Amino acid sequence: MSAIAGATARPDTSPAIQTEQPLLEVRNLKMHFTVAEGLLSRRKASKIKAVDDVSFTIARGETLGLVGESGCGKTTTGRCILHLEKPTSGEIIFEGQNLTNLDRKALNEKRERMQVIFQDPYSSLNPRMKVGDIIGEPMKVHGIHPDRNKRDQRVAELLSVCGLNPKFMDRYPHEMSGGQRQRVGIARALSLNPDFIVCDEAVSALDVSIQAQVINLLENLREQFNLSYLFIAHDLSVVRHLCHRVAVMYLGRMVELADSDELFSNPLHPYTQALLEAVPIPDPEIERRRAHRIMKGEVPSPINPPSGCVFHPRCPLAVDSCRQEVPQLRELKPGHWVACPRV
Repeated sequence: MSAIAGATARPDTSPAIQTEQPLLEVRNLKMHFTVAEGLLSRRKASKIKAVDDVSFTIARGETLGLVGESGCGKTTTGRCILHLEKPTSGEIIFEGQNLTNLDRKALNEKRERMQVIFQDPYSSLNPRMKVGDIIGEPMKVHGIHPDRNKRDQRVAELLSVCGLNPKFMDRYPHEMSGGQRQRVGIARALSLNPDFIVCDEAVSALDVSIQAQVINLLENLREQFNLSYLFIAHDLSVVRHLCHRVAVMYLGRMVELADSDELFSNPLHPYTQALLEAVPIPDPEIERRRAHRIMKGEVPSPINPPSGCVFHPRCPLAVDSCRQEVPQLRELKPGHWVACPRV
């Protein structure tokens, strides 16, 4: 059963999304982690290039999907944007301001406009707090609705918007289902009236029957509050349904970026093609007759990535120059960017 079987149709990309000044712009983002190779401090340290020179924009009201295999840097990218991790280098420009240059006070003010929905709807909620306190805490921290009664009224309103009974305010997270807990996480993200939300695998931990409901909720909230999403996921069917544009990452680098319909109907990078070919077709007869192209090799270690194009050890199009030169994103069609000189 498809996770989006009960979901509404994805809206077409509006002209405004293509032309207006972006809400968020990420320029040459790098996030390198230093790790020691042994227990003793004298051992040589290595660097993990979790995110390596990634750039993209997100417009108001737009959903950008970020896909790729586990460990490719998707979640780290989202955490760097929110400054849950301090980037090694690069610029994160939100509403015209470079967040990497702001002091703590100014950054906290911007964080009201940027929120996150985490993957696990249970571990991201404090089990010792009631739902009303979980949703109301961000408002209390940021000085919004300091009066408890007004704060509770706002919490009840947010629960209703997210499809929950306001009486859930008095429940603890363990008294709710996974889908209900994720709706609480969404309500908490909305509590500060944000413009931008990072959805980090927001539906992957839910039952398939619940995923469509949460996807529809996210779509309705985007339209109602003119939200922008960075939707991090590995389920390509969900990404195709929900996202206006899709960016594909491999080993810390972006390899392709295009409108959702264009990318799924005309993938150009060999890695994107391999990802789409791995998606099963619901019809068993068609799936049985389909020719499968197995991608050779394994994902290299980010501690010791390949030289040149990081995908060249597994790429069917690789030539000698791919081992030496790092490919840059090129716009081969309007809005369709690919980091491969062989296409």
